[in-house]
Amino acid sequence: MRIVIVGGGVLGTMHAAEAIRRGHYVAHVEREPEARGASVRGSGLVWVGGRADGAELSTALRARELWERIGRDVPDAGFRANGSLTVARTEAELAVLADVAERPDAAERGFKLLDADGARAVNPALRGTMLGALWCERDAAVEPRAVLPAIRANLAETGRYTWLPGREVRGLGDIRDVGTASVRDDHGAVHEGDAVVLCTGAHLSGMVRELVPDLPVRRVRVQMMQTAPLDEPLTTSVADGDSLRYHPAYRGATLDALAGAQPQAPAAAEHAMRLLMVQRLDGGLTIGDMHAYDEPYPFDVDEGPYDHLRDAAEAVLGRALPPVRRRWAGVYAQCADTSRIVHRAHLGDDVWLVTGPGGRGMTCSPAIAEDTLRELNL
Repeated sequence: MRIVIVGGGVLGTMHAAEAIRRGHYVAHVEREPEARGASVRGSGLVWVGGRADGAELSTALRARELWERIGRDVPDAGFRANGSLTVARTEAELAVLADVAERPDAAERGFKLLDADGARAVNPALRGTMLGALWCERDAAVEPRAVLPAIRANLAETGRYTWLPGREVRGLGDIRDVGTASVRDDHGAVHEGDAVVLCTGAHLSGMVRELVPDLPVRRVRVQMMQTAPLDEPLTTSVADGDSLRYHPAYRGATLDALAGAQPQAPAAAEHAMRLLMVQRLDGGLTIGDMHAYDEPYPFDVDEGPYDHLRDAAEAVLGRALPPVRRRWAGVYAQCADTSRIVHRAHLGDDVWLVTGPGGRGMTCSPAIAEDTLRELNL
């Protein structure tokens, strides 16, 4: 069968990869010359540990298995099973980590509580003051700016994949045969398939709005930065105690006590911030992140939150950061009901819309794509 995938971000690319794996032909249409959205503007984290119980965790665990396979098949994707450490610098943060490490699903999540010496044995670069850390062996990372071109190059080797960048899809085409769907792009070309899957990310206007006027998805803006290479390996991804406030796996009485006794710094609270830090293959550190939920977003970036992130990173590392080389903002789509992993809707005539994974996109997209093609019986 021939599948038309619209959207070149990680969600669209994973749908293309899963369709190819199942033996189909894929035409993959992207409006930019290269993916420019949240997929390439994140940290590259494959973040399993903090996911909510139930469907979200099972999806993330399945996706982690699929990422392992992608890493074997596509070495240039930069997959590494580096794990993560969530660092506690106060007794209240340590209490949350200790509680989480004793829960029944701790082993499934790959959680283990380490004291400060144990954490430094896993990641010697963490020389700042800390009381302990939560090790998550299931977490991993990829290279966000390299992973999508690398996967596409691998798909092209099958002879069943066509990459069509620089073409904005303007609408659905006329159905020419029973069971055949198509889309029209701004070059006047029509792309026919047995099914069309729209993975348009945070681009929710234009055709998407016409097709689904009341789409239950919102947009979220994030800001991040990247440093020059660090002169030593950061052997794990790193999070700080503020991250406990934003990931559902940590919810409970001890987190409530943390929130009551230890308010966030004003800048962190205003911008919904937590420290996430990943070392790129070139040695640079990607550091984030900060969030804005109310549109319209400003066109510029605010330096205050970056100062907070730099201070938080330096406190964990116990040293000055290398110079910051890049700062950027990006926007991703998130289901209005944040407990939903993704918004998947049948628009009729073998056309489907899949969007809104929120901050789960890089982590969960391989499993989301697998579920989509299973649901479509493809």
